[in-house]
Amino acid sequence: MSSYDLIIIGAGPGGYVCAIRAAQLGMKVAIVEKRAEGPKVRLGGTCLNVGCIPSKALLDTSEHFANASKHFAEHGIEVGKPAINVAQMLKRKDKVVGTLVDGVSFLMKKNKIEVLTGTGVLTGAGAVTVTGADGKAAEHTAKNVVLALGSVPIELPFLKYDGVSVVSSDQAISFPKVPEKLLVVGGGVIGLELGSVWSRLGSQVTVIEFLPQICPFLDADVAKELQKVLTRQGMAFQLETKVTGVRQVDGKPVLEATDKDGKAVTFAGDVVLVAVGRRPYIESSGLEAAGVALTERKRVKVDHDFRTNLPGVYAIGDLIDGPMLAHKAEEEGSTVAEIISGQKNVLDHDLIPNVVYTWPEMASVGLTEAEAKKRGLTVKVGKALFIANGRSKAAGENDGFVKLIADAKTDKVLGAAILGPRASDLLAEITAVMAFGGASEDIARTCHSHPTFSEVVKDAALAVLGRPISS
Repeated sequence: MSSYDLIIIGAGPGGYVCAIRAAQLGMKVAIVEKRAEGPKVRLGGTCLNVGCIPSKALLDTSEHFANASKHFAEHGIEVGKPAINVAQMLKRKDKVVGTLVDGVSFLMKKNKIEVLTGTGVLTGAGAVTVTGADGKAAEHTAKNVVLALGSVPIELPFLKYDGVSVVSSDQAISFPKVPEKLLVVGGGVIGLELGSVWSRLGSQVTVIEFLPQICPFLDADVAKELQKVLTRQGMAFQLETKVTGVRQVDGKPVLEATDKDGKAVTFAGDVVLVAVGRRPYIESSGLEAAGVALTERKRVKVDHDFRTNLPGVYAIGDLIDGPMLAHKAEEEGSTVAEIISGQKNVLDHDLIPNVVYTWPEMASVGLTEAEAKKRGLTVKVGKALFIANGRSKAAGENDGFVKLIADAKTDKVLGAAILGPRASDLLAEITAVMAFGGASEDIARTCHSHPTFSEVVKDAALAVLGRPISS
């Protein structure tokens, strides 16, 4: 039996960041991970192995392919008709993933964190049993335990995964060839990103969404514009459509559904990607048997400082309430390590960004316009278009806009949404201003380099103040 100051179950972004921060604070730390490839443990969780990183590698490849196919000629670049080598694309993706997974293992060694390979089961407050692939179990104790088990794709009872014709995102990052017709059930982040990958490579992609707009966490005008852009790129959308089942016709899946008028409709394809969200992974971890309280939504119930109802047991990331985002888990992992060491919780969940890595990208933070008004706030809204920006014109990136929402009385920035090139990077400026309680005038009076995409952020702030320059 080994004893530690902290044992973390789960080595995804939340878990390994928590481990590193705890080690920096002087704790003796162990981290448990069951994902392995032969004798080699694969740290990094869903994000590094089958989520954020591989999907972004594919998005990057498919973006290059789309540019070569549609935009090189206007720049005077003559390369002929490009062809996609799917095997090479997947090989590159796997190399990117492998490099980062190895990097996390290096960080564990560098910070003297012990990696326990196997399935971790919480057997009580401060007690964890780790069972390896060989079936051998070892008991460990710790003053504190952090649950960072992550999440898995939601499987619908009428759309069971078979790994071939009906798949989750885990399989959709490794199709051996471009599907001729790809049906995507769910118009959220995962569906749009992976739909974009295969659409750019030549697949006929149809997104079927139950709600009246894609990405329901967005302002309606942002979601509407994103859908327009993706439609121009070749993706098709069927909103307010409820999928009810799937049947096989000549060895290919046909989705059965009803439209907004209750009329039965069908969609035929080669592959169905079910992307209706993710759920906390609590199976085989012993949480309920150990007495860990869950919410009605089957998420681990925690207080403001991530404590469960068991003394010394904490939970972070996808296990608890809030958006299932890798960077949310990272911030919570670092914060909970500091809380255990005696520091205060200073994490502001209202400043957790959301990003959709389509092209153009969509990034948002804080309140939407509708949410602000629902809270009874009087707001000022400023918009600036990328089409009016010099760098955007030079790059041929004319789609999208920056939307900034500020309190009408104090000018404090309440939220923002960006649809445009490198929106994920541009959002960081606004998030930093919000973290310091800043106003739109703070952004407007900050000198931005010219010509840059970031000038659109400044012009949106100027629009809030009623004095836009470029639009």
